[in-house]
Amino acid sequence: MVPLSFAGEEFALTSGRALYWPRERALLVADLHLEKASFYARHGQPLPPYDSRETLERLALALRETGARRVFTLGDNFHDSAGPERLDPHAAGMLAALTRVTDWVWITGNHDEGIEGTAMEAGVGGTLAEELEIAGTVLRHRAKAGEPRPELSGHYHPRLQITVRDRAIRRPCAVLGRGADGTEGKPADRMILPAFGALTAGMSAADPAILAALQPARAIEAVLPLKGRLARFPLWQAAA
Repeated sequence: MVPLSFAGEEFALTSGRALYWPRERALLVADLHLEKASFYARHGQPLPPYDSRETLERLALALRETGARRVFTLGDNFHDSAGPERLDPHAAGMLAALTRVTDWVWITGNHDEGIEGTAMEAGVGGTLAEELEIAGTVLRHRAKAGEPRPELSGHYHPRLQITVRDRAIRRPCAVLGRGADGTEGKPADRMILPAFGALTAGMSAADPAILAALQPARAIEAVLPLKGRLARFPLWQAAA
């Protein structure tokens, strides 16, 4: 894990695309898209049906790494509302175990419409919420332009492309926005998390949709863990 200052508090980014909030003993992950492969298989595009297992295994590893006792998922938890019913017994057992040993909250996203009934019928644990405010920080699926409070969100699946020794490398990243009040050294107060799910593609971290979602801002940057430190890559700067 590498430390990250956000909204005046210390957080940490894990190597597996999760964010840990030590004061709340909380793990935050975005865009699990569980049962994406089975969704595509039903629509004529067969994919190996192991994405949910891989995602949940990585989530269990992040919980062991951080010691978190709470989990907040930031929307698009299943790829569609029927996803909970398609979990194979192994993945369903893994998920039940994880939600049983943690205080688990599913923040819902655009892929989660209508999931309340199927989740309950399938015995998926945890509780559902459209958004939450924890210690002054808003947790929601999609960043809301103009939000004055600290905000953690997902939805965009940001990725950074960098060139190393003439080789293009793409990595999931978080995108941080710093407030527009002009205060020098002010910590970031808006963050879009990378997608956590095993079968989640990505959008350029500098895409105009991402930059617009974090406005107003003085500066926007991509961050990711790299060799035990936090690597920062400027994406946008307000005009002086």
